[in-house]
Amino acid sequence: MTAVQIQNALVVCTILGFAMMEFVSRRYKHNVNATANDTKLEVLMFLSVLAVTQPLAILLTSKLGTAFFPQYKDVLADMPWWGMVAVLLVFDDMTQYWWHRLSHSPFLWPLHRAHHSAEYMSIRVTFRNNFFYYLMMPGLWFAGALLYLGFGGMVYALYIAVKLFVILGAHCAWRWDEPLYRIRALHPLMWVLERTISTPATHWAHHAITNNDGIGHYKGNFGNLLFFWDILFGSAHITRQYPAKVGLIDDKLFGQERWYHQMFYPLLQSRREHSALKFGGTIYADPDEAAPSH
Repeated sequence: MTAVQIQNALVVCTILGFAMMEFVSRRYKHNVNATANDTKLEVLMFLSVLAVTQPLAILLTSKLGTAFFPQYKDVLADMPWWGMVAVLLVFDDMTQYWWHRLSHSPFLWPLHRAHHSAEYMSIRVTFRNNFFYYLMMPGLWFAGALLYLGFGGMVYALYIAVKLFVILGAHCAWRWDEPLYRIRALHPLMWVLERTISTPATHWAHHAITNNDGIGHYKGNFGNLLFFWDILFGSAHITRQYPAKVGLIDDKLFGQERWYHQMFYPLLQSRREHSALKFGGTIYADPDEAAPSH
């Protein structure tokens, strides 16, 4: 098998494994109340990332590299594996942390809002975003450039597989960290783990509908693979608890935005009265919050 085939096999097994645990634990049945609108957005965004955005980033960076920097093709292919991993963590994962953090600013929020509009947590939410959120994500383009420079092969394949394992696990309806917190002997290990990678407890807090309970922290916990970036840059909030509700307060009050507005803003804009998905729209401020919502 090639490195790409191994990567794809690991990713498929990861998705199927977490999906099975969502059903076996009955967390999916009792907690995922998705509508047809949700399903259309999630399926189409998953397919667009898989078939359009990521291949486009890889293709264009390769074409540009060949046209303007042919001498640098595979120039880093002999870098040791640990060096490649370190570079990927910075140029892929850390840049994604900052892109995610910036996407919670008023200007970029409409491109990320779709990810938070789900009223449930599940692996199906993982790629739920605006089309242009991924198209403009620096990490995808950096990854394409690194592939051109020689970062292909097993190192990149395993890096992607591990990253998706962590991200899918952080969104999963089955909270894999919850039973581990109950085992006293594992407390030191969990202390390290929750400060290293994203877990359900820390990432569910990021999706919380409110911060008022002391658990929700939608203005932090931005890490994707590494939660360490939140520790390093001061945006971490760890409680080992899970918010009672996730989603957006404005959707609760004014109704869910249509999937095509969430996916294709600014090309398609919302007609809802209170909406960030239209020119001149504003982020809804929950009067019960001390600060503006999201």
